[in-house]
Amino acid sequence: MTDENFDYVVVGGGSSGCVVAARLASDGGARVLLLEAGHSNRHPLLDMPPGIFKMISGSKFMTYHHTVPQAHLDGRVHDIPQGNVLGGGSSVNAQVYMRGRPADYDGWNEVLRGNNDNVGWGWEDVLPHFRGMEANNRLNNSLHGTSGPMLVSDPGHVNEFSRWFVQAVQGLGEPYNPDFNGSSQRGVGFYQFMNRHGKRSSAAYAYVTPQENNPNLTVRLHCQVQRVEINRGRATGVVYKDKSGATHRVHADSEVIVSAGALVTPQLLMLSGVGPADHLAQHAIDCHADVPGVGQNLIDHPEVPISGVANGPYGYFRQADGWRMIRNGLQFKLFGSGPITSAGVEAGAFVNPNEPEALPTIQAFCVPVIYLDRDAKGAVEDDYGMTVTTVVVKPRSRGEVRLNSADASVMPAVSPNLLKDPHDMDEMIAGQRFFLRAFAQSPLTEHIDRIAIPPADARSDDDLRAHCKRFVKTNYHPAGTCKMGADGDRMAVLDARMRVRGIDGLRVCDMSAVPDINAGNTNAPAMMLGDRCADMLMGRI
Repeated sequence: MTDENFDYVVVGGGSSGCVVAARLASDGGARVLLLEAGHSNRHPLLDMPPGIFKMISGSKFMTYHHTVPQAHLDGRVHDIPQGNVLGGGSSVNAQVYMRGRPADYDGWNEVLRGNNDNVGWGWEDVLPHFRGMEANNRLNNSLHGTSGPMLVSDPGHVNEFSRWFVQAVQGLGEPYNPDFNGSSQRGVGFYQFMNRHGKRSSAAYAYVTPQENNPNLTVRLHCQVQRVEINRGRATGVVYKDKSGATHRVHADSEVIVSAGALVTPQLLMLSGVGPADHLAQHAIDCHADVPGVGQNLIDHPEVPISGVANGPYGYFRQADGWRMIRNGLQFKLFGSGPITSAGVEAGAFVNPNEPEALPTIQAFCVPVIYLDRDAKGAVEDDYGMTVTTVVVKPRSRGEVRLNSADASVMPAVSPNLLKDPHDMDEMIAGQRFFLRAFAQSPLTEHIDRIAIPPADARSDDDLRAHCKRFVKTNYHPAGTCKMGADGDRMAVLDARMRVRGIDGLRVCDMSAVPDINAGNTNAPAMMLGDRCADMLMGRI
């Protein structure tokens, strides 16, 4: 077993890990080791925005966590894909740039008010980080920046179905929203994306690539961390295996930062002896800190599709139309333009079907293809069309992550409990009804032959409930499994500075740290966590 020393060891090169590691090495001048279990982010499929469809259907760049059977979904087992690549989700996602709304972070602040850590998490506290990271190609104001490393752009190409969707939802009385990260989320419009000229701007490209010649930052891929080493109540380093299977020990002179994501971070803490003592005992793991909240409070955004078949060759493609895809690929390769510059999720909406003037309860994504994940393949025939996915943005359902084994190579047992809370199911059904109305609204209805799912003869509440139970899946946003909390919260894993309770020199910096999920996509918030964590470690917060 080899031994090395660094100031900081960052476990996990995802959206948060890339930011915190790069900033500690550059701004902080620290010697940092970033360990990533997955692959390099340099691959043409990852750079092309539509690569997301390949990622979802099956790729080495994704790890597919299989849930335990979900009793409330009639025993269904479904996948939760997570990035298996430097940059994590930011290297494989649909690139939508979304922060959530101020109330999300003000809510965190209320939860954490019982801490004596002299750090705030309200909107005014996190906004400077969002602005500082952002290089927006259209907006420059009190909410948006133009000089950060993360390139944020309007869609490079907009499909006709996306435009018809935006007009149809306006026809239902929703306002046009030119900026979902602006003063209000409500309405319909076009998303902004983390790319520029059709090339992905991931956390790896934005933060790690500029530090490639910095001797302070060492990045190692294909390295699976086995455990955090803890001695006398302090994290002193990690043990990991490299691609060949050789075992290495690395010492962290300052701190270990775990940024492995909301499914693997709690697994790693438990493998290291930090977690519910009774559960650790079941796997013969010595307990260094009895922290019952590790792996609990799993939150994810549930999504359910509505798919409409077009009455002509509208939308991006069907699988049988190979020539059209080849032509689009050549246009992108030769001229950097055309449909391949789009991730296929150009338009969306935030609505409250029951109380339109209140905060939105549903987010929608308009995808100009018949789109279903691999768990639902075969439910709709291959044809031209569009899919609208409806997402409950503030779900009440909570799940958990538990160990399957004391072996780090064995995936954890994940039970997300999507739509288990009746309130979430009611909101999802309301969202489905709202966007079924959008399909019947001009100008969208003139280009739709029929709704394939849910079919026209299955629209009662019971029918829609059955539809939701059959097709609900992750929106790829697991969070909350090592949450920050007030000093009196027994289930809080972290304090307000993301420090693990009961262990010195150990922090968690990823979406597992959040007390509640934000309303919207989670990649930008994950990067914000990395930015704030770096500032905390450098004494700037």
